[in-house]
Amino acid sequence: MNILAIESSCDDTGAAVVKDGREVLSSVIASQVEEHILYGGVVPEIASRRHCESISHVVEQALADANVTLDDIDAVGVTYAPGLIGALLVGVNFAKGLAFSVGKPLVPVHHLRGHIASNYISHPELAPPFLALVVSGGHTHLVNVKDYTHFEVIGRTRDDAAGEAMDKAARVMGLPYPGGLNMDRVCKGGDRKAYHFPAPKVQDNEFDFSFSGLKTSVINLVHNLTQKGEEIDVKNIGASYMHTVVSCLCDRTIRAAKEYRPSAIVVAGGVSANSVLREELAAACKKLGVPLYFPELRYCGDNAAMIGSQAFYEFSAGFTAGLDLNAFATLEIDADTK
Repeated sequence: MNILAIESSCDDTGAAVVKDGREVLSSVIASQVEEHILYGGVVPEIASRRHCESISHVVEQALADANVTLDDIDAVGVTYAPGLIGALLVGVNFAKGLAFSVGKPLVPVHHLRGHIASNYISHPELAPPFLALVVSGGHTHLVNVKDYTHFEVIGRTRDDAAGEAMDKAARVMGLPYPGGLNMDRVCKGGDRKAYHFPAPKVQDNEFDFSFSGLKTSVINLVHNLTQKGEEIDVKNIGASYMHTVVSCLCDRTIRAAKEYRPSAIVVAGGVSANSVLREELAAACKKLGVPLYFPELRYCGDNAAMIGSQAFYEFSAGFTAGLDLNAFATLEIDADTK
């Protein structure tokens, strides 16, 4: 089965053709990063306009690269939540029009489910059930993936997401957008114990996260150094800060693994590309004796291939939508499985 997938939840316009949920026949991305660097972050209005300008070409290119036509497509998958509402609406409306015009089923895909599915592409042998750590700029979740379309959130951030905390810390240290990516690059080899940051603690749920206080602590540190006229040790501050964020992610994940005893741990989302997270969680999982899976770096960020992968399983489970499909800025990953 060939799925034509469309992704436009933030600032990347993506289209892909995915066969049977695992084989990527094509994956095309029109990135807006260079433009948003000028503003230090994503400007929603600009992102939406660029999606409008790019989406037709990106879809055409994905079909051409896969050497297929719309006649060879069995269904159209599209990200419908969560994300920037204007950006999502561009993809959803394009997908609805395309699916209607060629008489193909329309499959709505939750963005975070797509991130988890990126691992099915990188690791064809992987299958649920497993424990997933989903970490991106706007989301930090621990998810018990019971089946391809059945999810149970067992832990989440109470405030800022891990990626957001890294991005904002990078910005205050003077690193350009995208902050987390540049912090990982610039601070590689820094002393992870040069600076002490408080380890976040959460009441009521031992699997929940909190990064707001940690983010505030690094902002205060940099501001105090600036006020004193002292040099900002970006490399070591960044290395220490990333280590603290990652330690929190690893701690909660390993705690959950000890209680739920999953057959594997899967990491997904943009922050899954972080080298410190990959290193430290791999060591923790090796010690625990649990297999660990990360997506290939090219599938860590937003892309349509992961949406095509998850769309295959959503379609197989009978989840399709009509022309009344809407986009949602926020939506729980387990919204239809509670």
